[in-house]
Amino acid sequence: MLQHVYERASLARYLWKVVIATDDERIAAEARRFGAPVRMTREDHLSGTDRVAEVAAGEDASIVVNIQGDEPLIEPGTIDAVALALADDADMPMSTLKKQIELPAELANQNVVKVVTDHRGRAIYFSRSPIPYDRGGNAVCFKHIGLYAYQREFLLGYSDLPVGPLERAERLEQLRALENGHAITVVETEFESLGVDTPEDLEHVRHLFASSSVIHHG
Repeated sequence: MLQHVYERASLARYLWKVVIATDDERIAAEARRFGAPVRMTREDHLSGTDRVAEVAAGEDASIVVNIQGDEPLIEPGTIDAVALALADDADMPMSTLKKQIELPAELANQNVVKVVTDHRGRAIYFSRSPIPYDRGGNAVCFKHIGLYAYQREFLLGYSDLPVGPLERAERLEQLRALENGHAITVVETEFESLGVDTPEDLEHVRHLFASSSVIHHG
């Protein structure tokens, strides 16, 4: 799975380097096996963002993209989309993605994070609960796709931001930015995320690869 994520991320047009960051020597060994650059990090990070910040401190990129290792079907174009959202607005510290929810079951699934945004496309809140409450039956709901881009200086200071009660309650690291008054721009995408959170998810992804239903973009 890790190799699929690395190979697809490497297809993004606007990334000049893809690095695998981990504190697990088993993951590092697997990454080296297929030729990926690896950075070993500390073991005490509270979130993936903190881990990426440690690696970014040794790089000179102005924009850093955090790609989750459990997204083997990640669309390279979405990586470019979050990076370009910051390239086009140097005052925006952070960007991510959303996709309209089409399956009702996803609204009740706590592993499918939901997001609501304002009229400028900036995040108001992220939650594992269904949001917004659809009292009239006409609400359009969006799920969050866990792909992030950061302005380098903002990312380097992220670990120093205090963890608030909302991040603790939801266990969603992106809420740290909102709780500390920082904006997150949210780009809408048609990409269907297939993150691997459970053994059932893993089996589903394996089936997709085995049936050759995954389209690789060059």
